Order: sequence, then C-alpha cells, then structure tokens
Amino acid sequence: MTSIHTTIIPISVITTCYGRNGHLYNLLSSLSQGSVRPSEVIIVNDDADPERLAQYPLNIVQIATTDWDALALAQNSKSSTINKTSDTGFDIGRNRNLGAARASYDGLIFLDVDCIVASTFIEQLHNKLRIYPNALLMGQPRYLTRPLTDDESLQLQRGQLLSTSLDKLSVYNPYRYNFAAPELDSDATAIEQTQDYGAFWSLCFAISYKQFEAIGGFDTDYLGYGAEDTDFSFSARALGVDFYLTNDVIYHQQHSVYRPPLNHLSSIVINANIFYDKWQQWPMGGWLAAFAEMDLINWYTEQQTAISVSRKPSKSEINAAHYPDAPYV
Repeated sequence: MTSIHTTIIPISVITTCYGRNGHLYNLLSSLSQGSVRPSEVIIVNDDADPERLAQYPLNIVQIATTDWDALALAQNSKSSTINKTSDTGFDIGRNRNLGAARASYDGLIFLDVDCIVASTFIEQLHNKLRIYPNALLMGQPRYLTRPLTDDESLQLQRGQLLSTSLDKLSVYNPYRYNFAAPELDSDATAIEQTQDYGAFWSLCFAISYKQFEAIGGFDTDYLGYGAEDTDFSFSARALGVDFYLTNDVIYHQQHSVYRPPLNHLSSIVINANIFYDKWQQWPMGGWLAAFAEMDLINWYTEQQTAISVSRKPSKSEINAAHYPDAPYV
C-alpha cells in the first residue's frame, strides 16, 4: 500500500476489537491515507493477521487483550493508577486502558474499530489537543447506511474513496448533537465547549495521557455493554476537565443493531446499577424505559433502589428487536 502523505505526527491512536477485522482493515486504510499519519497505532486485539497488518504504512503495535505484564510495566514507567481486573475476556474499557498504558506519546486518540477517519481527522484533532491540552475532545460521527463493498474497501485502501462519497453513504444520528451539515466543508475545524457530559461517546475522542491517567482510565467495574462511556465523562467533569465537541468527522461502519438492545439486557442492568451507586442518577434512561415497558425489569425514573430483572426476553422478542440494516442504535 502506498500513499503520497508521509508527515508523521507525535500522537498515539488506540483501538481494540475482536472478530471485526474487516472493519479494522478499513480503519487502518483510512489512517494510512490521511493528511498526516500518527506515530503509532496501538491495536489491542488477539485475532488480526500480523501479515496483513504489516502491509499498512503505519507503525502498528499489536498487543494481546491478556497482556497484563505489558500493562504492569507501562504502569510502573508512568506511575499509572489505571485499574485492571482479573477477567481475561474481551472488555472494551479494560482494553482501552491497556492500549493507553502502552502508548509512547502523551497525545491519545481513541477510535472504535468501526471508524473510518476523514482525511484530516487525525491532523485536526491533534491540533486541537495541542491548543486544549487539558481537555476532553470528541469528534463528529456520521453513520454509513450499509457496509462498504469489497471494491469500496479497495478504493479506501488506495486513497480513492473520497469523503464526498462517504458523505453520500452516511447520515447523522438524530438523537445526538450534530454540527450543521454545511459546516463540514466550510468550517472543518469547528469546536464547541459543552457542559453536557452525557453527550460524550468514546467512539472517537482525544485526550492527553496525563488527563487520562488523572481520570483513572475507564472504570473496569463496568463489564460488557453500557454506561462506561458516560462514567468516563462524568469522572472528567468531577475533575474539572473541559469537554469539547469538534466537527472532525469519522464514518461509523454499518453493522446490525438491536432496538432496544435486548441482547445486552443483563450487562445494561448490571452497569446501570453500578453507575447509580456511583453517581446517584440513572444512565441509559431510554433503554431502561423500553425494558420496563416490556416488563423485563422493575424500574422507574425516580427509583433509588437497584434494578432487578423480572424476566429474560424471549428469542422472538430479541429477533423482533434486530435491525440488520440500521446505521445506529
């Protein structure tokens, strides 16, 4: 793979995945073809093909999700207070902590494996982090309405799949804050401070290692799906870390979703109870309300006691909630 872009900037990109290597390779293609390249891309992953990874013109550091020796070494070298658990299963928050602990640079950009970065995303977010070194910065997601074809992935790999094409294939999530569409071309460096820390989503964000360490990384008491993002941003707010939304675009690769996410009922309930104990408010209110309406859980908005599961969803209910072609939850 070749690219005319050779400028390397001192920043670490961190991602983690298992079983979505097609998405991973698209992410790496977009990073390879950006206006700049990060100094390193840390992949916390057990099943990506090393030979395939070696084809990208990137400094890729692949580490196992169970590499606790590496985590301990990195923590000692940086006096890190990042938590870990003894659970060796795939856990996105713990894996992000592991990736951060291995980072060589103070500037960190976290990307979900579903991301395809716009050509200037890394450059612009890096520049903003230099201007706001103590802040938490989040990019602007757009959602592809279908998976990329093999031909489109090849175009992406060659730097021939332009943002204009990806714009046509994608939509905004209407349930989240979005910058005005016309600004995408005319004001691509837009940034807004917000006090709505609940708007944070760890799909695409930047932070210094110093601040990540001060926050304590992602709380590994949260397991599976739900609430770890909001917990991270609330911890940032508690420390007085400013939060900014930016108009730096990533394209979220399409995959099937569940509305509501009945397939994650157990972990959502467990994590909601953990979150309430910690912050005295309920996260994921829309999902909890949907579960309560289906008589799956005992919960109401002003509830001050732990949520209990009344029954598990049936297979037919889970199937009915499955939307294989939806762009977002």
